[in-house]
Amino acid sequence: MTAGVPQFADVVAAASRIAPHVVRTPVMRSDTFDARCGRRVYFKCENLQTGGAFKFRGATNVVLQLDPQRTPLVITHSSGNHGNALALAARARGLRAIVVVPRDSARTKIAAIEAAGARLELCEPGLPAREQRVAEILASEPAELVHPFDDERIIAGQGTAALELLTEITALDVVSTPVGGGGLIGGTALAAKAMQPGIRVVGAEPEQADDSYQSFRSGERRAVRTPDTIADGLRGFIGVRNFVLLRSHVDDMVTVTEAEIVAAMRIVLGDLKLLIEPSAAVPVAAALAGKLGQQGQRVGIVLSGGNVDLERCPFLRGERIPS
Repeated sequence: MTAGVPQFADVVAAASRIAPHVVRTPVMRSDTFDARCGRRVYFKCENLQTGGAFKFRGATNVVLQLDPQRTPLVITHSSGNHGNALALAARARGLRAIVVVPRDSARTKIAAIEAAGARLELCEPGLPAREQRVAEILASEPAELVHPFDDERIIAGQGTAALELLTEITALDVVSTPVGGGGLIGGTALAAKAMQPGIRVVGAEPEQADDSYQSFRSGERRAVRTPDTIADGLRGFIGVRNFVLLRSHVDDMVTVTEAEIVAAMRIVLGDLKLLIEPSAAVPVAAALAGKLGQQGQRVGIVLSGGNVDLERCPFLRGERIPS
């Protein structure tokens, strides 16, 4: 195993560490939704997590392992949810946080990071620009880098959502999450394969940001340099540790269209009365398209977040769903 790649024991340890600080989110289902896709689907509602996304789990797992006296400052880059999560977790621990955010991030997510007390640093869109700006800041301000996905502490923390799901729902055939940098799918796969060895783990991506799909199929890490998708949380590309877990623990990758993502958001709002962000809707869209498991099977989906920019949401604005 590659150095720095977490094990299931790390997920278990993270669950114990963060339990007093995170929300044990509910698992929900809908007969109406099940009828749409011919499967019994269980939704782990991380849209109801602190900060509105699963990211608070990994961020909390990191900061609880830091000594505020020795490490008073943390830094990261983020499209929004991880930055907000780290800012919230750092503040609770008495740490300061710097978050580098692309200029094209959702305004609601940028506002949330500022409200959580972090110092915001804007950069140009794209992962290279984010990483460059972080490096520039670190050259003059010593800080603990908390990578949004390629960090064993983050991956272990994210896996606690699936650990909770599979503790509550004990006989799933398939579990699925969206895939951006790979923290959630990596942690989920570790938990799932340890707890239910026969389960299939399937990652879901937008067609227009399909780096992990391409990487999974080719066997080598690939990047989509200019991903153009409404699922802003999935515009990064698969990390090094995350790719190791993708290849060793994930059974398949599937993709969905932009129209399918928006339609899935609308269906979840109608069937479960939950407003989820586009990234969270990606595996939902895959289920609706018949890409997760077989007819009659039991499927678990981690709804990764609910931080929706209402001004950009096409169906709430009365716009036509993109093709």
